[in-house]
Amino acid sequence: MKQLLQNARTGEMKLEDVPAPALQPGGVIVRNHYSLVSAGTERTTLTFARQSLVGKARSRPDLVRQVMSRVRTDGLIPTYKAAMQRLNTFTPLGYSSAGEVLEVGEYVDGLAVGDMVACAGGGYASHAEVVYVPRNLVAKLPQGVSPRQGAFATLGAIALQGIRRAELTPGERVAVIGLGLIGQLTVQVLRAYGFPVMGLDVNPGQ
Repeated sequence: MKQLLQNARTGEMKLEDVPAPALQPGGVIVRNHYSLVSAGTERTTLTFARQSLVGKARSRPDLVRQVMSRVRTDGLIPTYKAAMQRLNTFTPLGYSSAGEVLEVGEYVDGLAVGDMVACAGGGYASHAEVVYVPRNLVAKLPQGVSPRQGAFATLGAIALQGIRRAELTPGERVAVIGLGLIGQLTVQVLRAYGFPVMGLDVNPGQ
């Protein structure tokens, strides 16, 4: 099957023929009909990967702390080798897709072969022809919702979580700052709720 992969050290991306994922208990195998490109997230991933090691360290001090912690426990050379091995690995891109269930693993309820589902999760709902996804990251598409629409489910959930965290009450007016893909979805959900919405973005291209 085909899958889009990226090298974490150089940022190189390539479409590779790879083995299809194996079915595991507690999950399903899905043939993707659509996988969604989250431009902001994936552009950030690409930009980070193309930075030098110093640039990576400056932009991700949390990873530097993890490396230093491992140096203290495992030593400098083993930690360096492990870090270089990880950076030279090609990893899958994508985290939101939709398609048809091909196989259902043990302990999975509520799904059957042939169901159309939305899939979520980095490392699972990737840009690939076939994916394995744990049951808690799969939702059956309602009648009338196409896989193309269902591929937006993960980003829609992110937008909805932001709205819930805002703890809005009826009658309030809402400003959405940042009109990228998730910002646009947030505006649409708020309008569906009936809130007066104003969208703002410092980037005129949005």
